[in-house]
Amino acid sequence: MQGKAGEVFWCFLLLGLTSFGGPAAHIGYFRRAFVEERGWLDDDNFGRLVGLSQFLPGPASSQLGFAIGLHRAGLAGAVMAFLGFTLPSFMLMLLLAGPADSFSNQPWFAGLVGGLKLLAVVVVADACLSMYRSFCTRTAAASLAVLSAMVLTLASGLAVQVLMLGGAALAGAYLLPGADKPAVGRRGFSLLPGLIFISLLGLLLMPGLNPLLLIARDFYLAGSLVFGGGHVVLPLLESLLAGTLGADEFLTGYAAAQAVPGPMFTLAAYLGALLAPQTPVLGAAAATLAIFLPGFLLLLACHDSWHRLSGHKVVAGAVRGVNAAVVGFLLAALYDPVFVSSVTGPLQAAMVMAGFFLLRVLKVNLALLVLTFALFGLLSVLPVVQHTAG
Repeated sequence: MQGKAGEVFWCFLLLGLTSFGGPAAHIGYFRRAFVEERGWLDDDNFGRLVGLSQFLPGPASSQLGFAIGLHRAGLAGAVMAFLGFTLPSFMLMLLLAGPADSFSNQPWFAGLVGGLKLLAVVVVADACLSMYRSFCTRTAAASLAVLSAMVLTLASGLAVQVLMLGGAALAGAYLLPGADKPAVGRRGFSLLPGLIFISLLGLLLMPGLNPLLLIARDFYLAGSLVFGGGHVVLPLLESLLAGTLGADEFLTGYAAAQAVPGPMFTLAAYLGALLAPQTPVLGAAAATLAIFLPGFLLLLACHDSWHRLSGHKVVAGAVRGVNAAVVGFLLAALYDPVFVSSVTGPLQAAMVMAGFFLLRVLKVNLALLVLTFALFGLLSVLPVVQHTAG
C-alpha cells in the first residue's frame, strides 16, 4: 500500500506542476493520465467518480483527484493525491502573497500566462473530444451534452449549472438506464467522515476563536457551501470576508490562481497569508486545509454508498446523464472563459491548432507542451520586455 500511495503522490505532483487551465481542463488531464496512460480505472469507473464530484460541494476537480487516489491506494492514496496535486499551487500562491506579487505587473509574466492559457485551450478541447466519445455514445446522451453546452453558453451561473445537472440526472434515469450490476465498493468510512464534518462545523461556529481558527471558519464555510470550480468560490469568499480584504486583493489573488497550475481553490493560500500577515504560512495552511476539507469529508462519507448505488440501472442512467451534461459544461467552458480569454488573434489560433495536433495525433508529452507554450508566450512579448528594460 505504501508503494502505491507513493506512486499516487508522484503522479499527482507531476499533474500539480503541469495542469493549467482550471477545473474543466483538470478532468481532461486526469482522464488522459489515469484512464488512457496508466489504466488505473476504466471509463465506467471514471464516469462514476466524475458524477460524484459534481454532486458534492467543494472543489470538483480536486475531489475527483482525491477519489482516484482513494480508488488506487485507499485513504493514504487519497491524501497523497491531494498533497501532490495541491502542493505546487499552494507554494506559488504563498509566494505571490509576499513581495513577489509585483510579478503580476511584469510583461514577461503576462506573456507566460498567455502562453499557458493557450495550452489550456488545447487540453480542454482534447478533453471534450475524449469524453464525448466515451460518455455520449447514445443519441440521448449526445443530445444532453449539446443542450447543456448551449444553455450554459447563453446563461452561465451556478444556479443554471445545478439545474442542468439535476435535469440531466432525471433525463438520464429515464432515457439512459442500463442493466443492473452487482454492487461494488468497500464498506467503511461512511459514518465517521460525516460526523467529523458536522462536528467541525459546530466547533468552528463557536464564539471566542483565535485568529487562525477564525480564518479556518470562514474558509470551511466556503468549502461547505460552494459547488463547482474555483470560478464560483470568489464571490462567496468576498461575502464571507467582507470588510477584511479589499477588492484589489481579491482580484489579484484570483488572477494569480488562474495563472498557476493545479486547483484554483488554492486562492485560499493567498488570502489566508494576507489575513495573517504575522504568520503568513500558518494563515495560508489554515485557509487551504479548511476550504478543501469539507468536500473531502463528504466524498469519503458518500464514496462507498455511491459505488453501491451506481450499480442500480436507474442510478447508473442518472450518472450517464450527469456525465453527458459534464461534457456539455466542458464544451461551454472551452468557449468561455478558456477560448475567449486566450485566443486574441490568428497567431494564437494557429498555435492552438498546432498544439492540438501535437497532443492528439503525435502524442507529445504534456510536460514538453507546457515548456513549448510557456516559451511561445514569453517570445510573444519579447519586444515589450526589451522596451520596458530599456
